[in-house]
Amino acid sequence: MRVFVTGATGYIGSAVVRELIHAGHKVVGLTRSDNGAAILKEAGAEVHHGALDDLDSLQSGAVAADGVIHLAFKNDFSDFVGSLATDLRVVETIGTALKGSGKPFVITAHANGEASENAAFALAGVRSSVVTLAPSVHDETKAGLVSLLINIARDKGVSAYVGDGSNRWPAVHRLDAARLFRLALEAAPAGSRLDGVGDEGVPFRDIAGVIGKHLNMPVVSISPEEAEAHFGFLAAFASLDTPRSSVQTQELLGWRPVHPGIIADLEQGYHFNS
Repeated sequence: MRVFVTGATGYIGSAVVRELIHAGHKVVGLTRSDNGAAILKEAGAEVHHGALDDLDSLQSGAVAADGVIHLAFKNDFSDFVGSLATDLRVVETIGTALKGSGKPFVITAHANGEASENAAFALAGVRSSVVTLAPSVHDETKAGLVSLLINIARDKGVSAYVGDGSNRWPAVHRLDAARLFRLALEAAPAGSRLDGVGDEGVPFRDIAGVIGKHLNMPVVSISPEEAEAHFGFLAAFASLDTPRSSVQTQELLGWRPVHPGIIADLEQGYHFNS
């Protein structure tokens, strides 16, 4: 299958590209830079020059493909509404190119991004699916939101959790996430909502404990009133109890997370070397 991938040089996208190529697919990756082009060529992918605001380029890339995986997102938190609006235009543009073709179209869920999801599912004759990833996508190089917690602990001199720290965070290894996107492309029925979750819910105090252990600092409980001063914009996340299950996704696609969970990954120590 010839697969057009947006966000092909990103943290998750680069793993998806390698996963697709290893499985025998041909990948065409979207990039706007020469450096991105070099990365794609080195991985064995074709280069498609363009950007999220270049709708003509997106359309031509989609038309020439047997399927599309849309991973790119602006992540401009100073104008998140604008980022969501851009994402909707991208989904609509690619969707128009695929409409009636029966081809797969896999997109990534974003907070408050229901408009893009609805636009994808409304496409007639397109096998659309949405992957919702755990907030902490990790491997030996990054730990998602947990990387920010490590930086906060370094700055504050303590590793903290809120209350009794029993609230749970889901997580998924980057390579497991990449395999899920491939399986969604290959086999997800139209209208599928897929959960990219390896660890269904890790207690926040366990994450804080590993951070404190490796940074050799106290692990402390703070009150909800103290959370904003300690965690900053992550305060709301630090208190959330958001366990998620991927059982239905695993049953639907035969996907099994096989790579280390977030605690095992953190225990290796490489996230604390910088």
